[in-house]
Amino acid sequence: MRVAMDRIRIRGGARLCGEIPISGAKNAALPLMAACLLSSEPLTLANVPQLADVEFMAALLRHLGVRAEWQPGTVLGEGGTYILNAAELSETTADYDIVRKMRASFLVSGPLLARAGYAKVSLPGGCAIGARPVDLHLKAMEALGAEVVLEEGYVVVSAAEGLKGGHIEFPVVSVGATENALMMAALAQGRTVIANAAREPEIADLGICLIAMGAKISGLGTSQIVVDGVPALHGAQHSVLPDRIETGTYAFAVAIAGGEVELTGTRGELIGAVIPLLERVGTEIAETNRGLKIHRNGVRPIAVDATTAPFPGFPTDLQAQFMALMATAQGVSHIRETIFENRFMHVPELLRMGADVRIEGDRAVVSGVERLKGAPVMATDLRASSSLVLAGLAAEGETMVHRVYHLDRGFERMEEKLSRAGAEIERLSA
Repeated sequence: MRVAMDRIRIRGGARLCGEIPISGAKNAALPLMAACLLSSEPLTLANVPQLADVEFMAALLRHLGVRAEWQPGTVLGEGGTYILNAAELSETTADYDIVRKMRASFLVSGPLLARAGYAKVSLPGGCAIGARPVDLHLKAMEALGAEVVLEEGYVVVSAAEGLKGGHIEFPVVSVGATENALMMAALAQGRTVIANAAREPEIADLGICLIAMGAKISGLGTSQIVVDGVPALHGAQHSVLPDRIETGTYAFAVAIAGGEVELTGTRGELIGAVIPLLERVGTEIAETNRGLKIHRNGVRPIAVDATTAPFPGFPTDLQAQFMALMATAQGVSHIRETIFENRFMHVPELLRMGADVRIEGDRAVVSGVERLKGAPVMATDLRASSSLVLAGLAAEGETMVHRVYHLDRGFERMEEKLSRAGAEIERLSA
């Protein structure tokens, strides 16, 4: 059982060998779960990772009246199944006590508005990596004819006569706002054009599910999505796509620790921008009929530069893990963070392990050291927590990572997956 005060202990130096199964994508599962609100018929989602954030979303949906039946998977990495039945919505208000735990909770606002004509949702919390306002979500709602009011920390949206198709053009790319717009447009009257839409694979996965539910959508995977609204959506079955952030994280784990591991149940196209970076570092990557094979011999990694960008660029959700790799690389690398302003919070913890990192505005200058040193460190957010685990794999001695409840929000049984591949890692209960 995962508890808030658990710690993870790593003894560095072990090479990785074998296979690591990749779980379903958390960032796809959460909007897919919210999509159940669009239909009165059951939505069955397979390959759902068992994570704290998924449990938060299920609790919110149950609060709204959804019957959520969970069937856990029996094999590590295969995911479980959620049967979500929103036949009768008993509530259209998402309270602060639930929404504050996870920012993705705001994704229920669009489906509630589209189906019930009304939603009252607390302004979200659940993340400490910078300001991420919901104004783009609200502008999308207004573009489809909704009335938006902010009152006492809540967003109240209404469309008494239903949403109307319209033109939504985002000034900047937003994954969450694109997902909310896509779900609203599915039930809006007439055609909706979503311009400057985010292109992340998780959005395409949501669109594929909505099409299975009866939606009419074209342009998935491009920056312009066209949706012709339908009166109602029906039930469907859908399997969550593999987690590209987990895929990249374990690929970096092999690059930092050395060895050869097959990442099963994933695809190279999901981490397209990561592959050339890994190859330049000195890591070999090959597609297999089960996933991706990652190999790096004992030679020290080579320093390379990286800049985060929306998909298909290098993901901000892998920046911290890449920095852990660069901390041990030969040479100096420059990592620029263009998405979130506070996403270098892991740097002080890496410094405790002997890393040489200097922050210059939105850039980190990383001078690789031959060897990191094990130390007690504290996770500050989800992705930072995984970077500290990866750093521990390459460090001399013992690393103790505290506050691993951050890790449990987005990585399913990470210590077990790495241990099976040869890492000396274990979870210690409080």
